[in-house]
Amino acid sequence: MQKSWRLLVPAVVLLLLPLISSAQFGISLSVNVNVAPPELPVYEEPPLPAVGYIFVPGYWFWDTDASDYVWIPGTWVQAPQPGYLWTPGYWGSEGGAYLWHAGYWGPTIGFYGGVNYGFGYTGGGYEGGYWQGGQFFYNRAVVNIGTTNVTNVYVKNVTVNNVTVNRVSFNGPGGVQARPTEAQLAAEKEHHLPPSSEQAKQAETARGNPDLRAKANGGHPTIAATPKPAVFKGAGVVQARGAPAHPAAEHPAAAEHTAPVEHPAATRPEPAHAAAPAHPAAPVHPAAPAAHPAAPAEEPRRPPAEAVHPAPAPVERRAPPAKPAPEPKPAPRPEEHPEPRGA
Repeated sequence: MQKSWRLLVPAVVLLLLPLISSAQFGISLSVNVNVAPPELPVYEEPPLPAVGYIFVPGYWFWDTDASDYVWIPGTWVQAPQPGYLWTPGYWGSEGGAYLWHAGYWGPTIGFYGGVNYGFGYTGGGYEGGYWQGGQFFYNRAVVNIGTTNVTNVYVKNVTVNNVTVNRVSFNGPGGVQARPTEAQLAAEKEHHLPPSSEQAKQAETARGNPDLRAKANGGHPTIAATPKPAVFKGAGVVQARGAPAHPAAEHPAAAEHTAPVEHPAATRPEPAHAAAPAHPAAPVHPAAPAAHPAAPAEEPRRPPAEAVHPAPAPVERRAPPAKPAPEPKPAPRPEEHPEPRGA
């Protein structure tokens, strides 16, 4: 009975190993998709945030809940321990389906499908830097040092083809035709560490952003890389070339619609002042030009009508002085009296 248990335990462990790996990596190793992942987007590497950080390139991940590929932005992270480098994960085409091979940390870069992720990950190995004496040395020719004060640097020109027409993101038929070398196969047998909790947080944050889904961005994510894990806003966030404008870009357009308010203040009053000298009555109704923007074009036809309206007002005011006019009538009466007297 004890023998059977001893034989059964290793078998159970082997069965649970994929599940344990899935929990550690935050990405299922058993993902089997019938749709090829989109091409890798073109984007710039954010500046190095601090000494000791290593850039982990972005990748496409299949979100079962959304039934779509989601872009996990590249970011800067710290190695789990000195001397360890990151081997990116990759999609492999096998039997008409696409299987995800998760990435890992290890003392040597392993096989990652020959996929050119850029930024030192040219398809085989890593050209962005190396460990020596517990310190990481950066290759300025590949790494965006930015304004960070780094003393351990060197320059090694590397053929990095980040901008290509075909940026295939998977290995196998229809994709990158690459096979692991003996050194890469040996690296797979070394001690490995899964993605850090920061990397898992980066992936989880990306999955919660609908804009990073392939169907929404057409393969051009608005957040292609971040300065640090789970930091999706602010300085250092990079978007892919050809990415759709951020929702925030619509606000300036909305502000432009308010510009017509300036027209009444800037253009309408001027015609009103110009018309004032010719028609004294116009100042009495200054609101008229502002209320009717088209008034300036019709003003030439309205002057006669406007002249008629003001005219009655003066006549009514002069009416009282005009009343004395009947007074002269008594004058003829004296003339009429003499006539009877003469008679």
